[in-house]
Amino acid sequence: MRRAATITLSEVEHSRLLALSTGRRVSVRLSERAKIILLASEGFENIEIASRLGLTRQKVGRWRDRYSNLGLSGIEQDAPRSGRNRSIDESVIKEVVRKTLEEKPPNATHWSRSRMSAETGLSDSTIGRIWKSHGLKPHLITGFKLSNDKKFAEKLEDIIGLYLSPPENAIVFSCDEKSQIQALDRTQPGLPIKKGRCGTMTHDYKRNGTTSLFAALNIASGEVIGTCMPKHRHQEWIKFLNTIKGRAPADKEVHIICDNYATHKHAKVKAWQKRNKRFHFHFTPTSASWLNMVERFFRDITENQLRRGVFKSLQELLDAIDEYLAKHNENPKPFIWTAKASDILEKVKRGRDKLNKLQSV
Repeated sequence: MRRAATITLSEVEHSRLLALSTGRRVSVRLSERAKIILLASEGFENIEIASRLGLTRQKVGRWRDRYSNLGLSGIEQDAPRSGRNRSIDESVIKEVVRKTLEEKPPNATHWSRSRMSAETGLSDSTIGRIWKSHGLKPHLITGFKLSNDKKFAEKLEDIIGLYLSPPENAIVFSCDEKSQIQALDRTQPGLPIKKGRCGTMTHDYKRNGTTSLFAALNIASGEVIGTCMPKHRHQEWIKFLNTIKGRAPADKEVHIICDNYATHKHAKVKAWQKRNKRFHFHFTPTSASWLNMVERFFRDITENQLRRGVFKSLQELLDAIDEYLAKHNENPKPFIWTAKASDILEKVKRGRDKLNKLQSV
């Protein structure tokens, strides 16, 4: 009867395998293999290890043998798979990649698998595999715009400084308005989710009014001061600033991060600031709303409460927003900013260089 290979580990090997078996950044497969070897080193037979880990005896034996023969490298790499060798010439693959990157199909803005298949004579699945191996996704597109603000670097460093090293004895609020939130009621009831079928929602709707959500995110605590108003003029902005003033401790300086919307720079807003010396405004660069941390909160409330919401009246929408704010503030969690200003500036510089090259062609 064939016996399983005996596994004997040194202290270094044992420590390394233990780290692989519990590491949160280690792949599930590698962690599983490390656990197999650790149990094998303790004298367990393959059938016992398989029972403990919920695996087959054959799988345990395969990785036990590979570690016995090859050591750690034997489990860090997948076992060679059977199958025929690749039949597509490398030059054909390079041509597919070149066409994808440099050309457009006739009468279309981008390549699809079927269009590229018709162009090259390869199958749709082959095109898909080539694109996947080269990280190409011509069916997707993301939006971007580089800021042309002449003081971009100065404003960027100012705001990121507030995120990473806020001033002492001060509160920093990231503020903005989510305007024109519509109270939408669907023309027919949607069907609930069930096994084998997702929920449904009609594409058409009835409009029952709009509101604008003014929000101020405390970057230290994650708590949000929010209120809805029918409009988003400078009058409403000043009213919201007074709300923040009433909620912020009177002995602390208040730093407000907001965008360049004209409402925020109105003459009456500037007059209000002169009367309230402890309030300091920091404006994001133009076309850089992503720098305002409260946008993360707006994304969450849109995804979790608004996008699929059905509101038969404006009051239902207002109640839903108020409820979301209350639940959020019961256990607020701050968003953590990690990007350094120098890294962002370098990325923007590369983007501008690339854009300039494209514009000069």
